[in-house]
Amino acid sequence: MSPVTETATHRVFAPSANIALLKESATIAVSARAKALRAAGRTVIDLGAGEPDFDTPEFIRRAAQRAIDAGATHYTATEGILPLREAVVALAAAEYHGDEPITPADVVVSNGSKQSLFNACFVLFGPGDEVLIPTPSWTSYYEMVALARAEAVPVHGDPTNGLKVTAAMLADAATPATKGLMLNSPCNPTGSVYDRSELAAILALAEERGWWVISDDIYRQIAYAGVAPSLLELAGSRDRLVVIDGVAKAYAMTGWRIGWAIAPRPVAAAMSALQSHTTSNAAAVSQHAALAALTEREAAGDAIARMVREFHARRDAVVAALADEPRLPFVYPEGAFYLYLDVSATRGDERSGAGTRFARHLLDAHGAAVVPGAAFLTPDWVRLSYAAPRDQVLEGVRRAITAFRELAP
Repeated sequence: MSPVTETATHRVFAPSANIALLKESATIAVSARAKALRAAGRTVIDLGAGEPDFDTPEFIRRAAQRAIDAGATHYTATEGILPLREAVVALAAAEYHGDEPITPADVVVSNGSKQSLFNACFVLFGPGDEVLIPTPSWTSYYEMVALARAEAVPVHGDPTNGLKVTAAMLADAATPATKGLMLNSPCNPTGSVYDRSELAAILALAEERGWWVISDDIYRQIAYAGVAPSLLELAGSRDRLVVIDGVAKAYAMTGWRIGWAIAPRPVAAAMSALQSHTTSNAAAVSQHAALAALTEREAAGDAIARMVREFHARRDAVVAALADEPRLPFVYPEGAFYLYLDVSATRGDERSGAGTRFARHLLDAHGAAVVPGAAFLTPDWVRLSYAAPRDQVLEGVRRAITAFRELAP
């Protein structure tokens, strides 16, 4: 049957089975709602977006301009320009000391790390497969696994340990159908960071069980005790490991849309083939901008350090502000730029959870936008992003405390 059917008065769209259960991105929905309220004349503090509020560093912008003048405006290889893939290899090789060197043929550049994550899920998983996802996790992980026709299996983290999971918790959630897991550290939405021992135990379990591991490293450089550990540092083999990264967060390049995957050669080839039939290559100019970001290391290091210092200062400021309301628990963020608040004391309805009610009240009554925790399968929480000017962040936190006091018994 055609997905579009005629009625007497109008045409009705019936979504295909491919997307029938697909949900809108909650983070994008919150941002759109905040923008709509602003357009209607409301003053809104948007603490929903996961986007650095800094401009892309000037040396990167200048590199893009030079690339345009040099004619970098045509198709590239689907997997990305060779110099960029070589730059990715150079960075990864400094950390990976396993049994098989990383080469440019193991790297696929894509339209943002989100596409790299989707490509990996679509290539590795399919009907009948189960994929373990430490929860809460970024909302798109669950949808990507579903689009691959596999089943996402949430594994809820320990609230006393930053909502992180352990290898034992993953083992308990596994079944014979488990084929892999997705890991993100520093974590979105909690800001938690897995230490080397935690990662090593998870990696050992995956190797023992023959699971694929997809590691989303997009926030690694935004960590407050130094760059967060990577599975590449701990892996003796990359046979079942796919590492995803990009320039969006640490280099303030969200709009440039450049990410990449480092994968075993057959997986990289399959991801490139898939991409050739969907988006083809990432934008040529953006690839050259990313090349500058990865190769002009002194300038990049200075720019990242400035941004991380400011995120660190904002983290400390919001934590200090929350001391005024000791009844409002939160995960202490060690990286990324998110604060995850437990608003269960506000007693939301059973269907949507406390987080949805709290976020709606905070936006409608106090003009501050946050993301309900239901988006991350933890409905009694909300995510607040401090990737906004410090005065706005602190005002948003004050409004959140006021909203909490109004709703809490």
